Amino acid sequence: MILTPKILSPGCHLNPAHWSRAGWLVLLAAFSILEPGCGQRQLIQTPNLFLDRRFDPFIACPAEARNNRVEILYATDRLPVERKGGGQEYGYLRSRSLAFGRCVVEIGENLPWPVVEENSRLAKRNVSMPLTVQSIREIGRFPDTPFPFIRRGEAFEDDPAVAARNEQASQAFRSEVSRRLSGTACKEAFVFVHGYNNTFEDSVYVMADLWHFLGRKGLPVVYSWPAGRGSLRGYNYDRESGEFTFLHLKQFIQLLASCPDIEKIHFLAHSRGTDVLTSALREVILEARSAGENPEEAIKISDLTLAAPDFDIEVFTQRMLGDRLGYEVGEMTIYVSEEDRALGLSTWLFRGIKRVGKVTFGELPPDLKRRLGQNSSAAMIDARGSPGFVGHSYFYSDPAVSSDLILLMGYGRKPGAENGRPLIPVGPNFWRIEKGYPLSRN
Repeated sequence: MILTPKILSPGCHLNPAHWSRAGWLVLLAAFSILEPGCGQRQLIQTPNLFLDRRFDPFIACPAEARNNRVEILYATDRLPVERKGGGQEYGYLRSRSLAFGRCVVEIGENLPWPVVEENSRLAKRNVSMPLTVQSIREIGRFPDTPFPFIRRGEAFEDDPAVAARNEQASQAFRSEVSRRLSGTACKEAFVFVHGYNNTFEDSVYVMADLWHFLGRKGLPVVYSWPAGRGSLRGYNYDRESGEFTFLHLKQFIQLLASCPDIEKIHFLAHSRGTDVLTSALREVILEARSAGENPEEAIKISDLTLAAPDFDIEVFTQRMLGDRLGYEVGEMTIYVSEEDRALGLSTWLFRGIKRVGKVTFGELPPDLKRRLGQNSSAAMIDARGSPGFVGHSYFYSDPAVSSDLILLMGYGRKPGAENGRPLIPVGPNFWRIEKGYPLSRN
């Protein structure tokens, strides 16, 4: 075997100087495969926040959501494949058309709500709570992109027949959003954009985890792009798929913002998905500006959270500061960890250019550090602590970090003990999470 148990030992120090490029690519692929863990996917550990009975995650949970199922609205440009036993499924190949639908994830097997609720507040649960995709139903599909157009003099217009089909699909999407929000007082959408090597199922499991502990209010949404090919070439394929999905994600953001029933949108992206999402948001923001609109109001964006960004720090600085994007996305939060081994390998793969998700306060470029300190709506958070083997999915798997994410997205709290988020200050708008957070500092 190429990968020996000694090489894969969590306690082993990884030294790039002793490895060939091919060796690191093999190890990167192994990390990507091993990160989710072995066996059936279980509901994440109860966030520390809810081990304190003063916090009730389900106090505002609508009656119709008090069950062991999570119904997620999805949008995807993955190509459909046949599911074992029939039904809908999506693979890693690319589709030229954007589709949307409903995915139902079950928490535990036929568990009654009181059992789900009680065990969601325990550090050690009394029952097994595996996650299972029960159904995937595609509701609508947009025309293939790019749309064909007709030239009229100096102007270009979308083909009328295609434009009509696009509007029909858009109305069906808005109707589905309206249906979902009719049963909750919270008229907000929580959108998750996954990262490298994630399957469609991986993305809906993460959303099911988070939305469950966000109190099952509002609308859970997943944007799933064509990643998850695996193998040694999978990383490059996924990076190119991130470029491919750009137009569809931009289309999706504008469509979601056009839904009259939605008041606020919370965006969360992970790993490679952070580059994918910010690229699309940049274009939407620039278009809103050119139309004389306020981008935050046009997009209805409440907050943008980037977890473990697999993103060149120099490119990030240019994008967020050059176009002033960091000032027009509501509350902007970036979770980083120096112990993120996957990003360590990514840094090596891109010949030493630091990834945003692995940066420390001392490593921030001076201009970015200065601008961070000047922006009261921005925060970087050092989430090191219990990263696991690879340490790349801590934003939901670490109960301290998931607690902070919930305080941010679910409760709208700013960093600082005075705001109910007792993070440790490291520098201007740069914070650290301690093990046991937030209970250890209350």
